[in-house]
Order: sequence, then structure tokens, then C-alpha cells
Amino acid sequence: MAARTLLRVGAEAVGKGTLIGRRNIATLANNPDIYVFADGNSLNNHLLSFLPTRPPNPQLAIGSTTILPPTPESLTENHRFLSILQSVIGIHAHEDPYVQSQAQVMASSAGSNLGSGGAFFPQQRQRRAATKGPGYGGGGGTGGDGAGGASAQGGMGGAGRGGHIHVYDNRHPPDFGRIPDPEDIFGSLEVDGAGNFVDGHGHYQNSGTYRICTRDGM
Repeated sequence: MAARTLLRVGAEAVGKGTLIGRRNIATLANNPDIYVFADGNSLNNHLLSFLPTRPPNPQLAIGSTTILPPTPESLTENHRFLSILQSVIGIHAHEDPYVQSQAQVMASSAGSNLGSGGAFFPQQRQRRAATKGPGYGGGGGTGGDGAGGASAQGGMGGAGRGGHIHVYDNRHPPDFGRIPDPEDIFGSLEVDGAGNFVDGHGHYQNSGTYRICTRDGM
């Protein structure tokens, strides 16, 4: 989904400062949507932000890093940013066209054929998750209430049954018939048997497993 667009809308709604031209600010070489600023409070540290605001607001920064491009080890996530991210996605995820298409696929006859080991919650992935211990799949032990709740459904539901679909970051799109890695999953939405979001918005649940930076980037 267009999480970066949603987040930018949310951040601009609460942020303050003057927006200046993109060409006046450095961006990440592998992601021109992310601006890089020197951290005035720490030598050899950089603040990362979706907003070209100078000076940057640390409260709205994605995080900070001592290495460019950032790595999972070098990036310190801004938990306030993550809270804003989850809030905006929770409000708007069900409006995203791609998420809506997932809901329709889950309710289709094709979706029911894939429910036992395919499209969104494959049984093979759940068996693998069980061997990894807390933090992956299976429900209850994912580090949050969303991914576990979705994965615990034991399949994508299929025609007439409903279930849950994941809302995830497309930096590493999963192969067809596979679910994303837990670190790429923002959360999950509940869908009824007709492919509609339950109560109109899907009762979004934060996965608790999402990571801003992975080996696949930001």
C-alpha cells in the first residue's frame, strides 16, 4: 500500500516548519523519498525524515543512523514516528486500492482454493513459524496483536467465510501464494465472506512486528 503517502499526510498534519525545495536537501541514494539531515545533537549521526523541513523536527523523524545508507543495526527507530505511522494506516488502510483487491481475492472462489496453503496465510509458513518460537506467525507470540491474530486464522478463509488480510510494505513483495515476512507487515484487517471490510474499516490490528529498516532497505 501507499504507506509513505499516508504517513506524509499524517506527519504534515502535525508537523511545523518551512518546506523547502527537494534539491536543497540530501536524500538517501536508494530512496529519494527519505531526506537526510545532520543531527545537531550528536556528531556523526543523521536524522531521516519524509518531510523536507529545515530544521527537521526530531519528533517526526523516521529515526537516526550513524551509517548511510542505514542498516538494521545502525538505525534507531523513532517510536513516535511509528505511532503516527500505525495511526494513519489504521484509519486509511481499508481505502487503499491494493488492500481492497486483496479483500476481493480472499472472498473469491480462487481464494478458497488457496486457503489451505496459499495466498495470504499458507500452512507451510505457519509450520515454519512454529519452529522459530516467539516473534513469528501462529498467533499470540508475534510481539503484537495483529499479525498473530491474522496468522492464527489458519488460512485465508475463502468464499463465504471471511478472515484476515495483511497490510504490508512492498519493499520485498512476497511471491504469489506466500505471506510477507513479519518485519514487513504493518498489521491486518478483518474481511467478511463477501470481501467487505468488517464494520466498514476492517478493525485494523497493529502487527507489532514491523521494522522500518531491513536487509531489503527502508
